[in-house]
This record gives sequence, C-alpha cells and structure tokens, in this order.
Amino acid sequence: MIYREFKKGKIKVSSLGFGAMRFPTIKNEGDIDVLKTERMLDYAIENGVNYIDTAYPYHEGMSEPFLGYYIEKRKIREKIYLATKMPVWLVNKKEDFDFYFNAQLNRLRTDYIDFYLLHSLWKKSWEKVRDLGVIDWLINKKKEGKIRFFGFSFHDEFPVFKEIIDYYDWDFTQIQLNYMDVDYQAGERGLSYAYEKGIQVIIMEPIKGGKLANPPERVLKVLNGFKIKRTPVEWALSFVLNKKEVLTVLSGMSALEHVKENIRIASKYDVGCLTKEEEEILKKAREEWLKIKFIDCTNCKYCLPCPFGVNIPKNFEIYNEALRYNDFKEGKFKYEFLKEEERASNCRECGECESKCPQNLSIIELLKLVDKSFK
Repeated sequence: MIYREFKKGKIKVSSLGFGAMRFPTIKNEGDIDVLKTERMLDYAIENGVNYIDTAYPYHEGMSEPFLGYYIEKRKIREKIYLATKMPVWLVNKKEDFDFYFNAQLNRLRTDYIDFYLLHSLWKKSWEKVRDLGVIDWLINKKKEGKIRFFGFSFHDEFPVFKEIIDYYDWDFTQIQLNYMDVDYQAGERGLSYAYEKGIQVIIMEPIKGGKLANPPERVLKVLNGFKIKRTPVEWALSFVLNKKEVLTVLSGMSALEHVKENIRIASKYDVGCLTKEEEEILKKAREEWLKIKFIDCTNCKYCLPCPFGVNIPKNFEIYNEALRYNDFKEGKFKYEFLKEEERASNCRECGECESKCPQNLSIIELLKLVDKSFK
C-alpha cells in the first residue's frame, strides 16, 4: 500500500480509503451481511488500508453501529483513522450538534473521531450550520480531544465551495471527482483551489458509483487502444491517484474481489503516475461517454433566461446523464434537487426558448419528456 502524508496532522494515510456505504447486504439496505463484510474489511486492513469512512445515514443508519462492533471485536481502533459525518440536514438548533455527535460516538464505540466532516454541504445547509456556530463547536470538540481533524463533504457548485473554503482554514475537504466529473460540483477547479489554500482533498465517487467500471463499447475501444492494457477500474482510479492534491481515494466496495482489485491498483499508482499520453486517453474516453445522449443540447444557454425560471440546459443535462449511465434513480434525485421553478415541470409552453435555440430543438416536448421520466 502506498501512503500519503496528511500535512496538517503529520500522519500517513493509505491512498485507498474504505467507504462504508455499499457493504454487501442480505435483504435490505440496513441488513448488512456480517460475514462477507468482515472478510472484506479484514483483507483491506491486513493489506494496508488504514482509513475507513462512514456516516450517520449509511445503510439506513446501520453502518456506524456495524463498524463500532467490528472495530471493537478486532481491537483495531488505534490502527485505523476513522471518519464519519455530522448529518447537517437533521440539525435545527445548537444542541443538535452534541446530540448527533454523542450518538455517533456511542454507535462507533469510540471516544473520538479522527476525521469529522459536515456531511454533504450545499449553500442552504452550510448557511444554516454556519449561523448556528458550527465552527466554534468543532474547534471546542477538537480542543476536548473528541475530534482530531475536521472538514466537510460537498455537493453544490464551485462558487459555494469557494465560499466555504474561504470561510475557515479547514483541515481537509471531500469532493466528488472522477475522469467524467472534472467540471461537476467543485470539480478539478475546486481540487486545485483547496490545495492552494493548504487544504488536502479526499476523493469520493472515483468510479462514479461503479458506472465507470463497465463502460460501453465505444469507450472501451478508446481505453483498450492504449499500448498498455488496463481494466476500466484501473483507468478510473489512476486518474485520481495521479493528483498531488489528493490525500486518499474512497471506494465504496461491496465485494471482496472489489477490495482486492482496488488495493492492487492503489499499491501501483501514485502522484504523477500518468503520462501526458495516458491523460489524453482519458480525455478521449470522456468525449466518447459524452456522445451518448438523446437530447442534443450544447449548453450554449441561448434559451435562457426562461421567463418562468426553468433551467432548460440543466434539465437536459440531467436527462442525458441518466440515459448515459442507465441510472434514472440518481437522475430523479438530481432533478428533484433543482429548485421547483427550475424543473421541466414548470414549463408554461410559451415557446420563447425554441425561437432562440441554434439546434432547433423541440424544447417544449423535450421538457415534457424529462419531467415524465423523473416522476
């Protein structure tokens, strides 16, 4: 296993972290398969993984209790760095910070958390906990020895990310990044910005929830055309492991073979591992992925502003991505995350947008398709 120095803590963190949100289950999401998961964690830790990331809602609230049981049973608390997250959407008053944090300590059967995050910050949730005094609360917990390092995970656009990064000298941050999501949310711009401010970055969704593990033929043709043969997973992980800004890369592994493959890859690739030629291969693969779409929107934004507030390009982007990865469940989540006036359902069929579209798209009918697909 390759380790990277966490500069603010002067500790060594494995370049692969174990994300505890996709454990194998028996019946439902909260019914973790204990034997299979223990074997996976045993193998990971025996082979050098020392960072485990969980959160309050994972596995319908059972991820933290399971890890608490496992860590106590294996007596490995001092051998690992444990990360979990404050469920900020449940916080409504100052007292809630202690309520949820103490519950997490009990669930995890520990006296302290190594890496503590404000979970899934976006503009509104950040403003809420900021105004409730979360930074002072985190600083006090750190002084008490209950939290060693604190940061936040992020799910909004770059300007919001920049605002949060600029607000405080965080110990670390966590963003979604893979070779497809270079401009998504914080993206590569956020990665660089945080690092320039002295804040190292933890990466989530490096394989885009497994979607990049099984690319279509047109993408495989690009990847397999390289002189050195690699699996799609190897290509995806090497993209983020290559970056100097990255502290560790989280993988939500759900089978022992995933653990073995990811450890093999993380033990092979380090900062600066990709040549310019290899980076170009990944750019070409991304271009082939992006060609898979039904709505031929170029995101020129000539159709905006809509008189009724509909974010036409964003609706089309969400639909095309759901189609591209065959994941309309996630597409529905992203669609519902839009403000109500921005959704396709708010179209009043005025036709103003269609007269401005250089692609001559039937925007009204396509917005109806988007709304129908995510209902």
